Parts: sequence; structure tokens; C-alpha cells
Amino acid sequence: MVYDNEAKNGFVEGWGFSCYVESKVRVLFDTGWDGNILLHNLELAGIDDFDYVFLSHQHWDHIGGLNHVIDRTSYVVVPQSFSGNLKKEISRKAELIEVSEMRKIDDGVYTTGELGRHIKEQSLIVELDKGFFVVTGCSHPGLDVILETAEILGDVRGVMGGFHEFSEIDILRKYELVVPCHCTMHKREILKFENARECYAGCCFRF
Repeated sequence: MVYDNEAKNGFVEGWGFSCYVESKVRVLFDTGWDGNILLHNLELAGIDDFDYVFLSHQHWDHIGGLNHVIDRTSYVVVPQSFSGNLKKEISRKAELIEVSEMRKIDDGVYTTGELGRHIKEQSLIVELDKGFFVVTGCSHPGLDVILETAEILGDVRGVMGGFHEFSEIDILRKYELVVPCHCTMHKREILKFENARECYAGCCFRF
């Protein structure tokens, strides 16, 4: 985790969310708000560049740091509903990949596609040796909707990210790993589950 409301081990906290996912390809998921904080935390984590920047939705606390890291990637993946002006600016500095439907992005990396009505949002699905892992931004479309969509691909073994106001938290008990992060209203209750782990800038999970 490289950007969150909470931080430990020399990392700096900031309102927003960003995490680095390394599987068959390297993905920076969201960029937090303050690009300087993001750069500090990336340096501390020893992360120099990535194959993709994957943006969940067009809220300031998830895309604010993009300009500080766009020169470290070749591709930026965004929901098709992003503003035309923003997509034009991104495409000047990296290859823009627009997403509307669920699709494969690269080996072992998928998007749920744009979900939700009022706030369009995509989530990241990472293929594991057995099953899949989901990374969410704020879960505005509903965490249950996101997970059900991801399960089209196969067995979902875990989820991390912002869960927003999602309240049917007992459904999370069936997963192997649950990590509630930025903007999770029921974080305290979820962290009482045996399969839940604390989220903060500086934490790391291997699956």
C-alpha cells in the first residue's frame, strides 16, 4: 500500500488511496491526492516504475497524484466516462486505455468494467495461481456488485480497498483475505473478522 488515510513505518499518510500490485505485470492502482506524498512513499517502497496506472474513478483523492507518476508508465487505464479533457491530457503523456465493459487488460489482469449509475467506477481483478483477487477504489457501485462481477471470471479469494458504505459485511467472511482501506465506513467491525487485515500506507500482502 503506497497511499492511504493511515500510514506506518516512515510512510506518510494522506486522504486518498493508491496501491501497487505486482503479478505478471506491475500495476499502480489509483494515485491518491498529493503527488509528493505518493512519490515519497513509492521511493520508500523501492518502486520506480510500473506497466500500468489503473484509475478506478474520477475523484480527486484517487487521481490527484497522476501527474507526478505518469512519466513512469506506458499505459493509463480509465473508465470511458472520464471527462474528455482529462482523457486528452492523459493521452499526451501515455497511451490511454478506455474501459466500458469487463475485459482483460494484460496477462493475469482484468477490469470489472464501468459499474454503477451515478458514479462510474472500475475495479481491478488480479489472477492468482488459484482464483482471483479484487482491488477496489471506493466501491461506489456497491462492494457486492463488484464482487459478483469479479466472480464471473472464477473463484474470488480476497478483496482490498475502499468499501465505502457497504453494510452487508458478513458476506466478507467467506474470503481468505479482506483488507478494508480508505473510505470504509464499517472498517472497525470488519477488522474483527479473522480473515481481515489492517490497511495503511506501508503495509504489504503476498497472496
